[in-house]
Amino acid sequence: MAVERSNLFSMMKLSIKGLIQSSLSLGRTLDSDYPPLQQFFVVLEQCLKHGLKVKKSFINQNKSIWGPLELVQKLCPDSTDITTSARDLPGIKTGLGRARAWLHLALMQKKLSDYLKALLDRKDILGEFYDPGALMMEEEGTVIGGMLVGLNVIDANLCIKGEDLDSQVGVIDFSLYLKDPMTTETTKDDAKLTAILDQKHYIEELNRHLSCTVTDLQAKMDSIEKTNSKLIEELTAATDRINSLREEQETLRHENETIVQSSQKKEEATLEDSAVELETYRQTRQGLDEMYSVVWKQYQEEKRIRQELERELKLQVGLKQEMEMAMRLLEKDTHEKQDTLQALRQQLDQVKTLNLQMFHKTQDCEREAQRKEEEEGQLEEKMNQMETTIKEMEQRLGLESDLRSEKEQRQAIQRALQREQDNSTELRTQLQQIQGLHTELQEVHQEKKQLQLTCQEQETTALQEMGQHLTWLKDDEATQCKHCQKEFSIARRKHHCRNCGDIYCNSCSSNELALPSYPRPVRVCDICHSLLLQRSTSSTSS
Repeated sequence: MAVERSNLFSMMKLSIKGLIQSSLSLGRTLDSDYPPLQQFFVVLEQCLKHGLKVKKSFINQNKSIWGPLELVQKLCPDSTDITTSARDLPGIKTGLGRARAWLHLALMQKKLSDYLKALLDRKDILGEFYDPGALMMEEEGTVIGGMLVGLNVIDANLCIKGEDLDSQVGVIDFSLYLKDPMTTETTKDDAKLTAILDQKHYIEELNRHLSCTVTDLQAKMDSIEKTNSKLIEELTAATDRINSLREEQETLRHENETIVQSSQKKEEATLEDSAVELETYRQTRQGLDEMYSVVWKQYQEEKRIRQELERELKLQVGLKQEMEMAMRLLEKDTHEKQDTLQALRQQLDQVKTLNLQMFHKTQDCEREAQRKEEEEGQLEEKMNQMETTIKEMEQRLGLESDLRSEKEQRQAIQRALQREQDNSTELRTQLQQIQGLHTELQEVHQEKKQLQLTCQEQETTALQEMGQHLTWLKDDEATQCKHCQKEFSIARRKHHCRNCGDIYCNSCSSNELALPSYPRPVRVCDICHSLLLQRSTSSTSS
């Protein structure tokens, strides 16, 4: 690697020197067809490839100098335009082609030396792409970057779109450097000998490079042959699969024909069976018509009896509706009594008139209880009447059961009698519900007694709260809210809690509640509001 690096370094010096001298003697702008310029790019490409790490892929091994050159965009923002142009250039598919386009654009921009110098200063980045001992990693690379400064005197106008940069093969033409007419007359024999040796080394380098290229091409041919053999195997497998599918198709076709024949035979047998069944149905229909005429007469007689029973049922339904109306009145009275108890809880605010109102309410409750007892007696009388009616219905049901036993074979009449029995069962169920309502009425009386005791307890609690002395905090003694600790100001006013007497801001005392010592709801703090609500909830649940 050291010998290759030395040879490439010497060749790069000759290429740069020859390009500068020939361009100055030419005295015009260089184009893409100028041989010394073409050789300069070939030698520079070989220098950039020296020691480049191989990127192994599934198909082949690839060496591309586009990776390190693309990083110049991050180091030198001025190179963004040429990097973007080289990356998006149409017709270029490989990284090597993009790298060649980038070098052409950098030379035309006269900043090739600046870009490569910035890249050579970052050895840590170059270490990702080059092996130790590569030309770009040693001092020779830095010297080449300094030598490229001399190319800034050259004006070049290169055509990039027309060149086939991807498939271009870079071969060094040593004939340009074998004779140097500018220096043959002035150099010594030692210099000539050194130049010849350098040329010999570069020829050896060229041969080594060509042998590597042949090896790469041979590896590509091997991979292509392997791919071709795999494709042939897949084609053979696909052909076998197609043949097997054709055999399956023939088998399915024979099975389909067999199924069609069997279905036709089954269809003929089914038609014959249908004809026999149709004849049997006609004979059966005649017997059923005769039976239907007899049953129809019996049905008319049963229908008349059923109409009489329905009239009796309507009478029973009327009695049931009257009982439901009585139940609604009872529920209405219960709701009124609940509203009255709720009003008693709300009237605890008026302490002076509380005892008198509770006394009157107690008398009203007693009168209501007497009236309920009277209604209960009336309901009991109606229940007795219902029991008498039910007994009569049971006697009639007995007659119907006799009639049903005589005509068991008539299924339609049996269903009608069964519905009548269901109605009788429903009446018994309603009678049981009335008895349950009587039990609920007794529970209402017990609840009334409990509510009276609760009202007495609340009255005692209210009187005790009135007897407590309220400590009223003065306005001068409070400078901040007791709850949120915020300072009082013109915007944040002071407010007293009517329950505890402390001073709070508006946001901490925005609730109102009815207190025993005030005739209407007053302002209380959030803490007292929560405590009073919890106390009221616990007393209500008990």
